[in-house]
Amino acid sequence: MSDLITAFGLVLDPYVLAVIAASAAFGLFVGSIPGLTATMATALLVPVTFFMDPVPAIAAIVTATAMAIFSGDIPGCLLRIPGTPASAAYADEAFAMTRKGLAERALGTSLVFSVVGGLFGTTVLVLAAPVLAEFALSFSSFEYFWLVCLGLSCAVFISPASPMKGLVSLFIGLLIATIGIDNPAGQPRFTFGHYELLTGVPFIPAMIGLFAVSEVMRAVVSNGLSLKPEAGAMTGILRGQGANLRRYWKQGLRGSVLGTAIGALPGAGADIAAWIAYALSKRFSKTPKKFGTGHEEGLAEAGAANNGALSGAWIPALVFGIPGDSITAVVIGVLYVKGMNPGPTIFIHKPELIHAVFIVFFLANLILLPFGWAAIKLSKQALRVPQRVLMPLILMFCVVGAFAITNSMYGVVIALTLGVLGFFMEENGFPVAPAILGLVLGPMLEQNFITSLIKADGSMLAFFERPIAGSLGVVTFAMWLLPLALWLYGWRRRAAQHT
Repeated sequence: MSDLITAFGLVLDPYVLAVIAASAAFGLFVGSIPGLTATMATALLVPVTFFMDPVPAIAAIVTATAMAIFSGDIPGCLLRIPGTPASAAYADEAFAMTRKGLAERALGTSLVFSVVGGLFGTTVLVLAAPVLAEFALSFSSFEYFWLVCLGLSCAVFISPASPMKGLVSLFIGLLIATIGIDNPAGQPRFTFGHYELLTGVPFIPAMIGLFAVSEVMRAVVSNGLSLKPEAGAMTGILRGQGANLRRYWKQGLRGSVLGTAIGALPGAGADIAAWIAYALSKRFSKTPKKFGTGHEEGLAEAGAANNGALSGAWIPALVFGIPGDSITAVVIGVLYVKGMNPGPTIFIHKPELIHAVFIVFFLANLILLPFGWAAIKLSKQALRVPQRVLMPLILMFCVVGAFAITNSMYGVVIALTLGVLGFFMEENGFPVAPAILGLVLGPMLEQNFITSLIKADGSMLAFFERPIAGSLGVVTFAMWLLPLALWLYGWRRRAAQHT
């Protein structure tokens, strides 16, 4: 108990509270700019934390990342430009609500369920970190391979129109993901002699191109009419969210559990959690046909998964010193610099600091509500800007964001090229979201497949020999084959009725 009181004293220090407030504003700003991810917000904060004590240093990073993950939803909702990769899964859904004049409702839903997911993930972090970390570490390349396959299966569910067009879009994304150095032979693939392509197609510029540049092109072609949203009144951000919590409590809980569990898996993270949560929400929804037309059910589940994954990623980082995602990889370095060496002993030797970290997590997720509300209120001005001014500004942000990722014109070329590709895909009814999914999961699929084959000496049976891997494999095949079996059953039944 004395450690807990000491931890409260450390966090409630006026200097620490000021750091948390400043970090919140910084995280909201960085996350809302396309191309500047939550990882980049963390990296930019690292030099500043060198001059801080351990608690304010960790508080700054935790707060900034929680804010950045949410604020990525704001440009995704208002302008169809996801601020972070974690927001890409449901950017189309949120933007569809903006077009219907429901931007405040969409952002309010994302905000409230982000807070719910973050608080749930933090509670799990406090209560069950060692147990969950042990489970996460039992995952090998075999389990990750099937997990990625499950993630790729989401392409069928997130496709708003034809599942076949969703699959074609997914394979386009997987094809683009094969560009670069072959794994593990090290041979160049589809590089055509350009050394920049050896590193592959960077994901962030590709996402900016497929979502944002293609949208700018569509606005130009249609003289701004296609993009023009209903500005509406941004006065009811939190109005009706109590009813949403009661209506979508199952979705919020499922997204929180899924996000925390996936976040705890080293190398997974909020991006995959959001895609799978959105797909599950559509799969188990009573009104799946509303998805893609501006329906907040998917926003609730994916938003909860996003921030749940953020807390989940800290579980293996704190318990074993193994990063759950790119953010905690940076954080572990900061912990070592501050003398808080991650591992089981930190809970014994420095309990007051660990308790302080837990309190900071709760505090960061709670203040997300007022800070996120203020950020949404400020961002409404974007809807008032005339299209002829807004489109060049969006294009400028796209170029700056793409350049910032690669620090060269290569990222800009990728964004513009894939922008043209995304424009033609959407003009012909092919959704771009599955292509993004293929780009995200493609490298992970290949790496885990090749690694597993090498471990198993080429035997495919090894993919089913481990209990968790075998279970995931059976679930994956069931997802693939069940729709085909149902279609065959219906076809035979109809044929029998005709005869």
